[in-house]
Amino acid sequence: MGTIYYGGDASAIDIEDRALAHLKVVIATKLRRGESFTLTWRHPEGQPRGRSTVWLSPSIPLRFVFDDPEPAVLSREWMEELAQSANSSGGIMLVAEHFDVDASENETTIEVGAIVAKDVDVENATVGSVRRKAAPKSRPKSKVDVGD
Repeated sequence: MGTIYYGGDASAIDIEDRALAHLKVVIATKLRRGESFTLTWRHPEGQPRGRSTVWLSPSIPLRFVFDDPEPAVLSREWMEELAQSANSSGGIMLVAEHFDVDASENETTIEVGAIVAKDVDVENATVGSVRRKAAPKSRPKSKVDVGD
């Protein structure tokens, strides 16, 4: 779980690391242009039900902290969706990432960047296994006999 520290009193906003990585890119782009906008999210489980909205402005201190030391592989589609909402009058509405689901062979597989999750049950929020994609094997260099 990552955190946005927002404002002079350093109010903490907890957001899952992968979502925060995407938000950071969109927010930084807007603020770099000198644009102010709102950010809205639904409260996570364990907090009172509802949603919150904050006003983001280049003049308000903002810090992103990630639990995972490795940067997330970003989804262009998700960033575009967040950026599109950032440019609307309602501001950024944090929405869930859309996954490509392959339901062949009676199993569901979700691939996000270099991560592959198999036997995913979306209704019950369970995953059978998760693995990192293997790096492509490099071909052995062929020897070339250039002769005399």
